[in-house]
Amino acid sequence: MIRGRRVLIRLGATPLLLALLLLDAAGPVALAGETRADGDGAPTVPARVLAVYPHDPAAFTQGLAFADGLLYEGTGLYGRSTLRAVEPASGRVLRRVGLPASLFGEGITLWQGQVIQLTWRAGRILRWTMGGFEPAGELRLQGEGWGLTADGRHWIVSDGSAWLYFLDPADGRELRRVQVLDGGRPLARLNELEYVDGEVWANIWHQDLIARIDPSRGRVLGYLDLSQLWPMAQRPSREAVLNGIAHDPATGTVYVTGKLWPHLFRIAVSKD
Repeated sequence: MIRGRRVLIRLGATPLLLALLLLDAAGPVALAGETRADGDGAPTVPARVLAVYPHDPAAFTQGLAFADGLLYEGTGLYGRSTLRAVEPASGRVLRRVGLPASLFGEGITLWQGQVIQLTWRAGRILRWTMGGFEPAGELRLQGEGWGLTADGRHWIVSDGSAWLYFLDPADGRELRRVQVLDGGRPLARLNELEYVDGEVWANIWHQDLIARIDPSRGRVLGYLDLSQLWPMAQRPSREAVLNGIAHDPATGTVYVTGKLWPHLFRIAVSKD
């Protein structure tokens, strides 16, 4: 099994900008034996922007979820990782909790009245109450944590590779795994995840694409092209990547944003 890798950021006296520049210089990390989406496999379709809202440009977004009119957002970086409840239209942070400086926050999902939050390399899955962000216990995680979603029975985890891991929410045990393939080739750098109408949607690290995945077989059904949302030339760093997907089942629309993005977008997607 191939695990993803990232450049560590430790923020204390070191300014955030310097850390981002170091990441920018390092560039994307190649994963041996795996491939990125290149447009010659599953079909790619654009998304239609329905609304644009403000978003905290200092939020290093790692996870996004939606429930009862609120967005729940997990952010990363050592010393800056948080969990937040956000009013979508205004971008106002209604409540937040900071993670210990030793933890790098990653993907989140909502589960039975709790917010579940991954950590990157600490091997910890954090559980928080949705109402007050009170600690509600934790479980162990094998390997790195990147993206997280739930299908009603499992927690589904990505680790930056081409694999999705299906965990038992009761104890965090891996029940099964599936390799994500486009035209028979592994699709690497799976990052933030969202479960949408029976599909797993995945951000692809360092690409402005969302992959739509059949979770039973791992087959890529198609891609959403979001490259027009915020052009790369306007971003402060190569690490200001598209990351964050939240589905509103009541309307069928989806919220998307990115790391250090000043905007949150509500989009509609035609899968045809």
